[in-house]
Amino acid sequence: MPRRTKWLVSFVCLFFGFMVAVQFQTTSHEADIRDTRDKWEVREELKRQQDAQQDLLEKISDADQTIEDYEEQSSEEQMGTLKESIASLEKRIGLVKKEGEGVVITIAPIFEESLTEQTYPLLSQHLLTRLLNELNTYGATDVSIGNERITNISPIRDVNGATYVNNRPVGSLPVTMKVLAEDPQKLRDYMNGSPTQDIFNMDNMEIRFELKEQVTLPQYDAPLHLEILEEAGG
Repeated sequence: MPRRTKWLVSFVCLFFGFMVAVQFQTTSHEADIRDTRDKWEVREELKRQQDAQQDLLEKISDADQTIEDYEEQSSEEQMGTLKESIASLEKRIGLVKKEGEGVVITIAPIFEESLTEQTYPLLSQHLLTRLLNELNTYGATDVSIGNERITNISPIRDVNGATYVNNRPVGSLPVTMKVLAEDPQKLRDYMNGSPTQDIFNMDNMEIRFELKEQVTLPQYDAPLHLEILEEAGG
């Protein structure tokens, strides 16, 4: 096998392993986030974990099929398959821009006229994580917040009271999120009736959902820390 072909095969295998490891680490870690949850949250988490496991099985099946197809092809066809696999993986993990029909979400502050002194609300790590989990449960395929593409490896952290995504601050409200989904209208309808709305309202924030025929999400441009493979498998 030519040296270049060997390199490409190794690269594809690395990406598939990276996807599987990240998926496993993400689902394993998030299961331990909270010990006290109500029944609704438990059902939501169970459904999300089931979807994650199904997605993981599909990724493994795709990898097996790619390897099987590769072994049956000529050298020229093998090169084409590898290039297609790399392009597909880059798109799947958010390394390229993506566009399509979707939902634009605006998170804005609520101020009551009757109150003279009000604290400006902040989007906390907990609320953002809850919103993202619910979007994924209801069919979101790709999400960005501001100029940050959210992926399976995107860290969402609290740094001195400020929420950071991909190690960059989300910023003050209003905040805009863009979401792609297989059925954007169904996603919007679910989210409009979600109890998450009430939880945001309690923190003086409102969420608005708007259907858009064309939504463009930026690419993920933070460094890919592939040492996560060793951490997940060790």
